[in-house]
Amino acid sequence: MKRSAGTRILAAVAALTLSLLVPFLVPQGAVAAGPGAGAADPLVSGGKAVTASSTEAAGLEAAKAVDGSATTRWASAEGVDPQWIRVDLGSAHTISRVRLTWEAAYAGAYRVQTSPDGSAWTDVHSTSAGDGGTDDLTVSGTGRYVRVYGTRRGTPYGYSLWELEVFGVPTGGGGGGTPVEANGRLRVCGIKLCNENGKQIQLRGMSSHGIQWYDQCLNTASLDALAGDWKADVLRISMYIQEGGYETNPRLFTDRVHSLIEMATARGMYAIVDWHMLTPGDPNVNLTRARTFFTEIAQRHNGKENVLYEIANEPNGDSVTWPVIRGYANQLVPVIRQYDADAPILVGTPAWSSLGVSGPGDQTDTIRANPVGGTNIMYTFHFYAASHGTQYLDTLSRAADLLPIFVTEFGTQTASGDGANNFSRSQQYLDLLAQKKISWVNWNFSDDFRTGAVFTTGTCPNGPFAGTGRLKEAGVWVRDRIRTADDF
Repeated sequence: MKRSAGTRILAAVAALTLSLLVPFLVPQGAVAAGPGAGAADPLVSGGKAVTASSTEAAGLEAAKAVDGSATTRWASAEGVDPQWIRVDLGSAHTISRVRLTWEAAYAGAYRVQTSPDGSAWTDVHSTSAGDGGTDDLTVSGTGRYVRVYGTRRGTPYGYSLWELEVFGVPTGGGGGGTPVEANGRLRVCGIKLCNENGKQIQLRGMSSHGIQWYDQCLNTASLDALAGDWKADVLRISMYIQEGGYETNPRLFTDRVHSLIEMATARGMYAIVDWHMLTPGDPNVNLTRARTFFTEIAQRHNGKENVLYEIANEPNGDSVTWPVIRGYANQLVPVIRQYDADAPILVGTPAWSSLGVSGPGDQTDTIRANPVGGTNIMYTFHFYAASHGTQYLDTLSRAADLLPIFVTEFGTQTASGDGANNFSRSQQYLDLLAQKKISWVNWNFSDDFRTGAVFTTGTCPNGPFAGTGRLKEAGVWVRDRIRTADDF
């Protein structure tokens, strides 16, 4: 049974009063962390991926316990033991301190545990005398995962934490750091994207909207949030050629792309430079412009490990067959390779980068038999889950076993970027992409009015961009999936 609003308020007031009177309530057998205990070790749990055994209601999700806010909380289902909450630190850490700030629904008995893999757990603290308030615990343990495992409720309700804070330092052997620090220069190995050590990896991140319209959504605060709060691996920089984009002012838009590459680099993210040709659908119409643009981009950024080149966003039109697209790519790839010999180059596929499914039919075999010349070449696939069903999913699954595929754009809604979200179909796609190690980028990181823009209208340029307060439904959904731990 849910507690009444009045009961909740009284309980919260009581808990607040208690915490003010007794700042550090320490369960029997625990050691309070004084000013010197663990003081040198930083907070390592803030904004990390977190899961729980249950959630009482919307707005009380596990992520609320690591968001740094004293006014948001996680709450489990009521009346059920045991319950747990687990934070993924992203890599192995030496843990020195755990601080639990309980809401009125506290644990009478619980254990704090660490694990290297989320399966085998080691207790670093246990108590059967929990009495709520704040438990500031000095512990000693190592692991990537930290779990609070409640075995007996202290009230008739559930378990609820305002904050779960873990303090420690990365161990020497963990694959920590930013995505670029963890992976270095990427390459295509066989039909997969691999890091500099040859490990197959999956990047996950966001695409900008057109930078001629929504450049105000790409600033220091928003990209800090994308890298730090969202835990994104990659930013796709979408520069439209027409529609008020590059052709109107090549100098302005080239400089804008330079700046965004530098901003992504400073945050340890990969940057996809998206030549966002759309109308007209034949990329050869813009070949001269593409030569000029990519020459400058490759000359300027060839020393970086994090740049990928997407040279034709969505080729389209009945006459724009694979030979037409391949002919364009075979002229442009050498332009980039003159200055950047190794970076992955992403080539659009027929019928709006659908591998042909939105037009003449599956072109996978044609592309495989007549690939673009050169090394480190990948082929793009785009989907919008509310429009693109089983035929698209099956084509992607088959192509991923034959070609190097990168999903440089997808949405949970219709192909217009608007309309209702289809999260169940979207999850089918993401499950397949995870299974086959296909990297993906979601459309789009802006406050456009359409469903697919993650922020509510008016969020840019001032934010806030971290957390979920200004996210649309699709934004909450994709942020949760970007934030899950990478397998680097």
